[in-house]
Amino acid sequence: MKTLIRNGMVLHEGTVQKKEVLFDETGILKVAGEIVIDDAEIIDAEGMYVLPGLIDVHVHFREPGYEHKETLRTGSMAAARGGFTTVCPMPNLSPFPDDPETAGVYLKKIAEDCIVNVLPYGTITDEEKGRCVSDMEGMKELGIRWFSDDGVGVAEDDVMEAALKKAKDLDVLIACHTEDMNYRKPGASVHESEYAGKNGWIGIPSACESEQLKRDLVLAEKTGARYHGCHISAIESVEALRAAKAAGADVSAEVTAHHLLLEDRDVKGPNWKMNPPLRSHEDRMCLIEALEDGTLDFIASDHAPHAEKDKKKPMAEAAFGIVSLETSFALLYTEFVYKQKRWTLPQLCSWMSEKPARRFGMTGRGEIREEYASDLIIADLDHEYLIDASEFASKGKNTPFDGWSVRAKVMRTIVGGKTVYNAENNDEN
Repeated sequence: MKTLIRNGMVLHEGTVQKKEVLFDETGILKVAGEIVIDDAEIIDAEGMYVLPGLIDVHVHFREPGYEHKETLRTGSMAAARGGFTTVCPMPNLSPFPDDPETAGVYLKKIAEDCIVNVLPYGTITDEEKGRCVSDMEGMKELGIRWFSDDGVGVAEDDVMEAALKKAKDLDVLIACHTEDMNYRKPGASVHESEYAGKNGWIGIPSACESEQLKRDLVLAEKTGARYHGCHISAIESVEALRAAKAAGADVSAEVTAHHLLLEDRDVKGPNWKMNPPLRSHEDRMCLIEALEDGTLDFIASDHAPHAEKDKKKPMAEAAFGIVSLETSFALLYTEFVYKQKRWTLPQLCSWMSEKPARRFGMTGRGEIREEYASDLIIADLDHEYLIDASEFASKGKNTPFDGWSVRAKVMRTIVGGKTVYNAENNDEN
């Protein structure tokens, strides 16, 4: 069945124009000023914007192993509500997807339960222990094309070099959460600063992230592997990335919405605790500028749901991470496009769709173009509302943005030509 979206402002070829979009389950069939067709379902997008489905290469869905925090089903529902049509879950699960047998079972469950495109990571090392490189060859045969030990850094230089060499040979991508635990004291929970000390919190220095990242970038240049840095938070990391790119290394990096919006002095308790931590004002402004100049390549959420009991603890003991799939687009649009007018809508969508698709080799995704996947969202950018964590589709309610006023409301999410979320009837399929 063909579907025609009419009367919407469509983001097409880098500009927002009044156009019509015709699609079916095979893909986008036509984008034009006027499309004449008799046998199509009509969606009236009057007063709204038709945008490419958002892509998030860094989420945590917790299943298998931690279903009390999130499931594949609830995570994909949260993605759909936030406008994300393709997501990449990290592999810090139980069991870890570190071999073809385990990954095969995982992929089958994804196919059964998820309402958006879910393209998972395999681990870099067996059980994320940092000792032996995983069976990347076997997992690649199943279609897994990116690998991470997210949640921990790969400590040993020789293991990381071996992983990068294997990734180069297989033409797959390595994505790393860099964290040198030699820089982190027990109970550390926030950025190391005078503010942390005043609150009695143990700080995490920027070097905890940047020193291992520097090591990885040297190895990436040496091996020629495709390398991606996760959730960059510090000036020192940005400087290292800029130098590596200038040297010709095949490297990229992401920044999260919360690191663009918040800083260490905003921290009030465990719902502001994430890893890496919110850093200084100078760090935050550096991240914004680095995204704008291309040193940082795009935005990812690091959606990290936790059970309430995991967050209702003292800072030193509370779990790291916040949920963000249902808030990232609205928050960033409201702050940087609507309020500051620092970014344009096409810029924001490029950082949240086109650029991650290109870097991760998701051919035919991330833009509204003929013959591309029919993954689309319809958003009302004048719809003002308050974020209400109690209404999240995600099992996790752990967010510092509860009660924030935002303007961009995702009204409909379409994946593979099928509506998977419709805000008018609060329906997920």
